[in-house]
Amino acid sequence: MDAINIRLSRSTQPASNFALEVDLTLPNQGVTAIFGRSGSGKTTLLRCLAGLEKNHQGQIAFNETIWQSEAGDFLPVHKRPIGYVFQEASLFPHLSARDNLAFAMKRASQENSIIAHQDVIDLLNIASLLEQFPHQLSGGERQRIAIARALLIQPKLLLMDEPLSALDEGLKKDILPYLEAVCSTMSIPILYVSHALDEVIRLAQYTVIMDQGRIVDQGETQYLLGKLSTSRYTYQNTRFMITGQVTEQNEQWGLSTLSFGQHSLMISRTHEVIGDTVKLQIQARDVSIALSANEDSSIINRLAVYIDDIATNNTDPNTVLVRMMADHTPILASITAYSAQKLNLVIGQQVIAQIKSVAVLR
Repeated sequence: MDAINIRLSRSTQPASNFALEVDLTLPNQGVTAIFGRSGSGKTTLLRCLAGLEKNHQGQIAFNETIWQSEAGDFLPVHKRPIGYVFQEASLFPHLSARDNLAFAMKRASQENSIIAHQDVIDLLNIASLLEQFPHQLSGGERQRIAIARALLIQPKLLLMDEPLSALDEGLKKDILPYLEAVCSTMSIPILYVSHALDEVIRLAQYTVIMDQGRIVDQGETQYLLGKLSTSRYTYQNTRFMITGQVTEQNEQWGLSTLSFGQHSLMISRTHEVIGDTVKLQIQARDVSIALSANEDSSIINRLAVYIDDIATNNTDPNTVLVRMMADHTPILASITAYSAQKLNLVIGQQVIAQIKSVAVLR
């Protein structure tokens, strides 16, 4: 069965100050996020997979083709069918954007051409940038050219190493829709390294969490982020995700109804249309809990759920995290320990999860 298999152990060089201890089998489709704080080993793992790091023992196989083995076999970088997008765009400064792309196309295997040049141009909206040189482009524009270059190599695997980390928040918001388009359109697997939880939620179907060179947890993104144990490794405000389909729209109030399982949420309407699949991210601190379904509240999203788990928040002993299940979708709430005691919350209890529409993030 096609998959990405990685088994790496300690560096063979005693002077090395970092060691990976990983054993992974990753899906050979969609987007897999490699997530963790700075220094957790994410980039080292990606560089090993690309063949840029030779210091680690172990085996790497892609679709049953051995790239590195315990016996010492090592496929050089230029023979691995990968595209690599770095934190910095790393374009050739003396070449125009068009010529940067042409350089990639010369490297591409024409026999395995699966990504059309014009499709990439259109997808990333870079036609107007092609005659410009890197110094004439903004950071976001340079990164879009870098992504196009990586795709035009005709890779069987795309590696992206924190491609938005060098951009300010404005440019990051500008380029994220293009990244979403790439991730949803391309039929090749993508490994996406990030320490930004919002990027992981928007882009990845599967997530691997790393810490100190080891795998802390892994699984489908929505369920992984719904685990209370996972929240201790996110290093950010705890949040979870809901994926659903737009089933209704209210023109008068500018709202869309997102349905998932037997439940639904009303959210502020943007560009979505009926039938669209939408991913939402919600911070646990924006969820409250009620014991009854009284309608005398300004909060219109009131979900009948049951409590599945309760844990003390490691970063604040006066706060507890409560996981509730809406069918198969986990809902997290961060509330004070006092409130949990006052409501006498226990595992298995039926409660109402309240979510403000204005608190929902895209």
